[in-house]
Amino acid sequence: MDDRRRLILDQALALVDERGLAAMSMRAVAERVGLTSMALYPYVGGKDALLDGLVDLLTLELGGDVPEGGPEDWRHRLRALGRAVRGLAARHPGAFPLLLTRAASGASASWLTAALRGVLHDAGVPDESVARLARMILAFLLGHATGEVTGGLPAAAEPEAEFEADLADLVRLVEVAVRVA
Repeated sequence: MDDRRRLILDQALALVDERGLAAMSMRAVAERVGLTSMALYPYVGGKDALLDGLVDLLTLELGGDVPEGGPEDWRHRLRALGRAVRGLAARHPGAFPLLLTRAASGASASWLTAALRGVLHDAGVPDESVARLARMILAFLLGHATGEVTGGLPAAAEPEAEFEADLADLVRLVEVAVRVA
């Protein structure tokens, strides 16, 4: 990623983190980086492209949060992926819902899906079931994290313990999908 583009996206994300997504405008981002609104366009395009850039930035950060691993530890990788998604939502509550609401575009936007498909493949999920199971798990992870940061989910008495139990249920779901295949 070009240094100037990265600076602009970093500042846009910081703005959203501080003041919410509604406060992000081309003008507000331009002021943060010391440019005019028009000077942003060669680097990030219009507002829609800027939002897509935020999705790319969030996805890059998420990729850095997930440890690498081999086929023997798919359970650990699935749990780590779930925790990383939730952690990203907690760090960027204003921008995180973009991962759920923006259409996936570009290589970085498909990273999460590819990472999950890799986990499922390594677990031994049959090829014909991987896409469906990946969609179901992604819907849970993105929906749960979005619900937590937006207040759209009822508050849990022990949110950490409940989320860990949910991750254990996802592992069991994958194990069942492998057994019945």
